[in-house]
Amino acid sequence: MVFKVEIEREADGRWIAEVVDLPGAMAYGTSESDAVVRVEALALRVLADRLEHGEAGADLLPISFDAA
Repeated sequence: MVFKVEIEREADGRWIAEVVDLPGAMAYGTSESDAVVRVEALALRVLADRLEHGEAGADLLPISFDAA
């Protein structure tokens, strides 16, 4: 499964990245790449938790990210 990552720069200069298909999976960073790394790590934790609790099937695997 490929998750789309949207990246924007905020007015205050921070970068925010969001995994579109995972509501609430958003992370700030000091650079574009920092925000992407942080949101990918968050998304993997969310997915691991869902798999562990039976809330998602194995159809999520393999996982990759596509930064837009």
